[in-house]
Order: sequence, then structure tokens, then C-alpha cells
Amino acid sequence: MRLATHLARRTFKRGFDTALVIPMLVALSPLFLILALLVRRDGGPAIYGHLRVGRDGRAFRCLKFRTMVTNSDAVLRELLARDPQARAEWERDFKLKHDVRVTRVGHFLRSTSLDELPQLWNVLRGEMSLVGPRPIVEKELERYGLEVRYYLMAKPGITGLWQVSGRSDVDYARRVSLDVSYVKQWSPMLDFGILLRTVGVVMRREGAY
Repeated sequence: MRLATHLARRTFKRGFDTALVIPMLVALSPLFLILALLVRRDGGPAIYGHLRVGRDGRAFRCLKFRTMVTNSDAVLRELLARDPQARAEWERDFKLKHDVRVTRVGHFLRSTSLDELPQLWNVLRGEMSLVGPRPIVEKELERYGLEVRYYLMAKPGITGLWQVSGRSDVDYARRVSLDVSYVKQWSPMLDFGILLRTVGVVMRREGAY
């Protein structure tokens, strides 16, 4: 019975994602083109794919509009080598609040959450969901401890409880707690509510950097 319920939930969630994401991709295609041209002005690629961990531990490339300089890895290594404060922040949060690698266009894309629009393709391909835990890199799995099994039960989402509860202003332990809570409490109404709250969060640019 539990297996049948689980499969029914997965089927519903996939159908819901597909029904929304296809018209969204069609409607937003002109915006995709404009943003891609803006990002490519520095000569680098428009889309950036970073390896993340998906459901059941399957790796996939999480797509975003590129918001950083093309040599971002080298810049990060140099920064962490000479700046102990930045190194401590990176080791704690896996991100920097004042990231020198972010371009001018990138700042705009991040503050408006437009950098995440390409993840609609991840949803269409079945690698992500519109709503779910935040996509993480493999090194972050250990930060989930015994709760990691809950993360691996769900597809990562473009938005989720973390995104509507403070986003980057939330500490890592709270992020883990929100991801686990989402998986444990999932329901169609929870997804509907998160999507509605996401609109307000994006409009107010809360916790985005």
C-alpha cells in the first residue's frame, strides 16, 4: 500500500511539473534569448551546468545562466588562499555573500532569480522538480548526516521551503532542516503554497545574492 501511494505521488508530481513547465518554456523563450545575449557579451557561454546530486544519488548538470567570470574557479582558489574570512565563509556555507567572481549582469540575474530559469529544462528532462529540496553538490551530502536519506528520496527543486524561508540568509543547519521537513510533509497543497510564496519572494528579492 505504501509503495502504491509513493508511486502515485511521484506520478502526480511529474504530471504537475510537465503541465506547468512546457507552457512556461514557450512563453519565456523570448526572455531566454535576450538574457543569453546579455550574458554572452563577455565572450563566455550563456548557460552554465554544475554537477549536482539528484534523486537516488544520480548526478546531473543543474543549468543556470552564467553569472560569474569565465575563470571563476581560478579566482576562487586565489581568494580562498589569501582571505581567511572568505575561506571560513565558503567552508561553512559553500557560497560567498560578496562574491568577487559575479559579473555586473550576474548580479542582476541573481537578485531577480532569473539565473535559475534554465532549470526549467532540468524539470522537463525529469532531473528536477518545480518544488523540492535545493540541489546540492556531492560534498554537501555529509552535512545532512542521517537525514541524507530524505534528500535522496526527492528530486531537487527550482524552489522549495528553503527558498521561501530566507534563502541565502538562512544558515546551513536550517537549510537541511527545511529540506528534510519538505520531504516528510510533502503534499500537492504544500507545493501549491510554496509556488505562490515564491512569486512574492522573487518580487521582493528576499535573500538573493
